[in-house]
Amino acid sequence: MDQPKTFLEKLRNLPDVVIITTLALIVGIGGGFGAIFTEWLVHFVHHIFFEEKLWGLLDWFGEYYLIVIPAIGALIFAPIILNSAREAQGHGVSEVLEAVTVQGGVIRPRVAAIKSITSSLCIGSGGSVGLEGPIAQIGSSIGSTVGQIFGLNAERLRLLLACGAGAGISATFHAPITGTVFALEIILGHLEARYFSAVVISAVVADTIAQFYREPLSFVVRYTMESPIELLLYALLGVVIAYFAVAFVKVLGGMEELWNKVPVSDYVKPVLGGLILGVVGYFTFKVDGVPRLFGMGYESIHDALNNAFTLKAIFLLFLLKIFTTSLTLGSGGTGGTFTPTLFMGAMLGGTFGHIVNIIFPTMTAPPGAYALAGMAAFFAGAAHAPMTSILVAFELTGNYQLILPIMLTTVVATLVAQHITPTSMYTAKLVRRGIQPRRAVPGQRVDLMSSLTVDEVMSTKVDTVSATMSLEELMEKFAETHRHGFPVLDESEELAGIVSIKDLDNAMTRGKVAGQIVADIATTDVLVTYPFEPMGVALQRLGMREISRLPVVEEMGSRKIVGIVLRTDIVGAYNKALEKHNKENP
Repeated sequence: MDQPKTFLEKLRNLPDVVIITTLALIVGIGGGFGAIFTEWLVHFVHHIFFEEKLWGLLDWFGEYYLIVIPAIGALIFAPIILNSAREAQGHGVSEVLEAVTVQGGVIRPRVAAIKSITSSLCIGSGGSVGLEGPIAQIGSSIGSTVGQIFGLNAERLRLLLACGAGAGISATFHAPITGTVFALEIILGHLEARYFSAVVISAVVADTIAQFYREPLSFVVRYTMESPIELLLYALLGVVIAYFAVAFVKVLGGMEELWNKVPVSDYVKPVLGGLILGVVGYFTFKVDGVPRLFGMGYESIHDALNNAFTLKAIFLLFLLKIFTTSLTLGSGGTGGTFTPTLFMGAMLGGTFGHIVNIIFPTMTAPPGAYALAGMAAFFAGAAHAPMTSILVAFELTGNYQLILPIMLTTVVATLVAQHITPTSMYTAKLVRRGIQPRRAVPGQRVDLMSSLTVDEVMSTKVDTVSATMSLEELMEKFAETHRHGFPVLDESEELAGIVSIKDLDNAMTRGKVAGQIVADIATTDVLVTYPFEPMGVALQRLGMREISRLPVVEEMGSRKIVGIVLRTDIVGAYNKALEKHNKENP
């Protein structure tokens, strides 16, 4: 007798359009309420720190309490991230792209809760970052979790993940069109009708829920072109913004690499970064007693669009925002880069507007008009996402009179930025990890090595050495095993680095062997891979630094080594992939 079908089995037998529409609706509801809760939590944390002054405990610091608030916030959120979900660190969108590229759309369910709590603590205590990246990651986590619960395949998981990201952006900005295009242009990497409908459903539902709880975010301004000749100035602005947007991406990446080399615990780095941020905030511009560089900066964007800054002040805010956002994220904070780039663009565009007003006073619009075009163009230059940028400018300001200048500035900034560098602020982080983001286009050709995962190829028997092993013992180990390198483990039996025979030879050449240990010569900046990643990704990492071994750690954020991929495994992996391909395609 046939067993009665379960609810999930019945669901899978429904038409595809019914399944996707229903789940997109569920994801939209989750994304909307996730955005509302996170925004409320940010305001609650801000109230506790800046208005209640931590229930009076900060009164002891007197007027210097602003300096310590970001550090105290980091003291709370850093352990939560490091002990619960390290992928919640950073701006969020890169992690979502990594899930799309190498994890088949899978994001751990806990990420939504951890990201909501930690980003609220970071932003609410002054972190110079935005809320949209965390909410996009929260929505993506909800979408991925829903898909996993219903046992969907990788393609559908990626779609629901994009639905969640679109829902998060839509609810944050009250901009459902922007949310939809953000999900398609940035997360999935292409526009396609079969995906468009599902993402629209999630974005509209999320925005509808958000509007029940708060007024829409709006920077309503009314500007027009004073002369068609201004289009030349807007085109020039696009070029200027492109170079500065690329500079921001490089500063952000450089700051992350710099903090990775700081010889202190990962628990301490965000605290030190918070102290530096506090000092900068204390000595710079404030509004209602709170530094303009703290938090999301919506008030400053509003003021830039309404010509409230002098030339000197607006340009200084631009430079400082690049530093403080990079500092917050580089030192281990968590928050988005979408709003900060809007902030930077408004300030840089406003600076340009002030200058052209001085040179051409009778034929140029007010600085606020250039701030509006700059706001859209800077995000486009940094994210390589012109459609999202143009739409967010329109949906946030309602100003359609400047449609030609905004579109021109944005497209010019995107083209110039893409010419300078192929990586955006969202993909640069992945490339540094050895991941080449791929577009999730159905039917796209996949290379043979990407058909295998690392756990199908890796060696589980790993020869390791202790960080405290003497170099004399290391020499004996190399002689006995004929290996060319070993993973180095710390006292907790976790990966601490890699030591190669070349490192030992260099130490011997310098005559510094006696009394030294492995930790003194090992490389600590180690590329790793994960069991679930495609072998194609692992090979990219092996080629990045021309290394011959790649440690495999248990999961993202973990340092527990579970295997190793050697260059000698590549031939065997290729033969295995070829055999698998021939079986599937006789």
